[in-house]
Amino acid sequence: MTDMTPTSPAPKARRPRPQVMKLTEAAAARIQELTGRADSEIVGLRVGVKNGGCAGQSYTVEYAHEVRPTDEVVEDKGVKILIDPKAVLFLLGTEMDYRTDRMQAQFIFNNPNQVGACGCGESVQLKPANVEG
Repeated sequence: MTDMTPTSPAPKARRPRPQVMKLTEAAAARIQELTGRADSEIVGLRVGVKNGGCAGQSYTVEYAHEVRPTDEVVEDKGVKILIDPKAVLFLLGTEMDYRTDRMQAQFIFNNPNQVGACGCGESVQLKPANVEG
């Protein structure tokens, strides 16, 4: 007697999710420095996008004291970045850098989804990433 139990098809392998953001060595070092000298427990930096400014949007960076259930967590070069779920499609493929010069020191976002920026550099125009594939 043979076993006539139908077999279910093997589940489709899911395509691995791309890492939303990457960090340069300079950005990772600066984040380690900032979180290391904070007065309270910091789990990483929270990065997002908000509406406003002359180009329409701007990047946000703030200390994260906890990981929220909806956060996209990126661990790169020994540091943790927490990304607001509403910002993921705008930040997909972004490299976060940290630069200093004689006049300023700041995080720089090299974002393939940026389609414009204002003249003062405070705001940007972003489009959602194309994730079809």
